[in-house]
Parts: sequence; C-alpha cells; structure tokens
Amino acid sequence: MRIHVLQLIVGDKLISDSYNMVGLHLLSSGTVVDAGDILMLNRHNVDYVDIQPRGSEAINVLDEPTVRHANNKQLLTFNGAISSIKDLFSVVENGGSIQNETIESAFNPMIQSFQEEKDVVSLLLSLNSKDDYTYQHSVQVGMLSYYIAKWMKKSEKEALQIGKAGYLHDIGKSKIHSDILHKPSKLTNDEYSEIQKHTIYGYEIIKNSLNDNTLALVALEHHERMDGTGYPLRKKSTEIHSYSLIIAVADVYSAMICNRVYQQKRDLLVVLKELHRMSFGQLDPKITQIFIRNMIPNFIGKKVSLSDGRVGTIVMTNPTDFFRPLININNQFFDLSQLGDVEITKIAI
Repeated sequence: MRIHVLQLIVGDKLISDSYNMVGLHLLSSGTVVDAGDILMLNRHNVDYVDIQPRGSEAINVLDEPTVRHANNKQLLTFNGAISSIKDLFSVVENGGSIQNETIESAFNPMIQSFQEEKDVVSLLLSLNSKDDYTYQHSVQVGMLSYYIAKWMKKSEKEALQIGKAGYLHDIGKSKIHSDILHKPSKLTNDEYSEIQKHTIYGYEIIKNSLNDNTLALVALEHHERMDGTGYPLRKKSTEIHSYSLIIAVADVYSAMICNRVYQQKRDLLVVLKELHRMSFGQLDPKITQIFIRNMIPNFIGKKVSLSDGRVGTIVMTNPTDFFRPLININNQFFDLSQLGDVEITKIAI
C-alpha cells in the first residue's frame, strides 16, 4: 500500500526501506512509525512510502480518543500534596511558621510518583480536587515548574528546588481575606492592590520561616513580567530571578486551565496560544517555547473540533506551526497549515 507521507498515521508499519533524495537510508522495512519518524520523513522531503495495509483494528484504535488517568499512587500523593499546602496556609493564618520537612515530605513523593509521566496534558486534567482552587493551583504550579525545569535539562536536585518554589509561590495568599480572594465579581482598585500584596507577604513568610532567599524571591517575583508590566516591583528582564521566570509560565498556564469563581477554564490549545502571545514581551520566550514544544506532542491522538464544524483526530504536530497540526477526519488527512481558514476550536481530553 503506497501512500503519501502526509497520510501516514502513528502505528503504520513500513514494508520497504525509506531513503531520501540523495540515497541516505532513513527507516528500515518493518519499522512501526511514530510521530518523530513522520516528522523526519517530512524534513527529508520524502513524498511516498510503502506500508502494510491498514485493518479495521487500526482505524478503530485511531477513532478512540486516548485519555490518561492518574493511577492510585499518583492520586494519593497528589491529594497528599493538596492537604499539605492547605495545612501550610492554615499554619500561616494562625501566626505559625512553615517547615521545610513538612513541605518536602508532601511534595517530593508526589513528584517521584509522576517522574516517568509523559502525557502531562491528560494527567493534569484528570487530577481534579474538590478543594479550594488556590490549593490545587499551588500543586499544579509545583508539578509544572518541575517538568519545565527537567525539559530545560536542569539536574534533578535543581528541578526539585524549582518545583518546590512553584509549590510555595502563592503562600502569601494565606494573608489575604477570603472575601477578597474568592470574590466572584470584579475587584475594586483597593481590593486588587490588596491581592497584589500576596507576593510581598509570600516573600516575608518564606524568608522568616525557611531563611531561603531564592524561594522567597520566587514568591515575590512570579507576577513580574519581562517588559516591566508586572508587579509588585515592575522588574524587567534580567532583574527577575531565572526560577521566577519558570514559575511565571507554569502559573499562567495553570490559572487558565482551571475553573475559578470569576473565570471559566479555557480550551487547552487556546491557552497555549495565549502563552505564545505572551512570550513576545511578558513571559520569557525561551522558557515558553520549551514549555509549548513539550506540551504539544501530548495532543497527538486527541479528538478536536474544527471551526468549520468537522471533528477529527490529531495525527502529527507541525514543527513550524505548533497550532496547525495534521488532522485525520474519517480516514482522510488534512494539513491545517495548508488550510488557512480552518482552525481548531476545541480539544477533547
């Protein structure tokens, strides 16, 4: 069965060797292609390949959306981390100090249970807690910050420290009155000014409790922006600690994918597009690109709705335009990078 490379599906099996235009051997007969193989064939300008005929089984598998759910250990450690951050907030509210041992005994086991996880997109959405948004958000930001650090090739020790910084980034909200923190309507200027103080409160709490200047700085700076439009100190670019820049990306992403009293969660691809837009001035562009580049492949195999009303499945991502992948609709293949008037409106997880 001879098909165009753009019609390849992850899982297709080659029945002949593939070579590029100058005779370089790329893939051997018998290879079961993955997304990376398809991208490589495209980069080498290979037009056609021979594959084993697809049976009904392969089509049925493709039609089923892949959903990743957390296992029991992951759920246990995730809920444990939420309970711990909830307790830390309570300790601070009652005038106490937070302890490093308490933090690491909850955060580190959770990270260990998720270390080999690949599909971060599905997993985060399957981990929904009935607890207050603030607590779940803290845990999500901790997890995402750890992942970003690992994707940036940081050591395990440093990645755990960055994850812990994300986990504690909003601890200052323990000093904000709940009527303001959970207000469903628009905040007044005075209320918004009070909300902004959570960064200063967080710095003071961590500095006084843990005597850790780096963790304290992240709590202070995670709302600062590269162009100086953030708060509380309107720092710019290199004035902001590198860890704070990582946590800022994780913080914005988590905030947009969650339901809050005053905001409905947004579609995943819309969120990544917004992060991409913010990388031109507000968020660190390198960190944001690394985050998007590592999140996008998780969409392969997911169901999507298109702006023209059709529904399909993402088959392959596009390395030159993350948001316009190859789509399979009723076993026909459409390259959205070639269809300028059609866009993805929703991704089903």
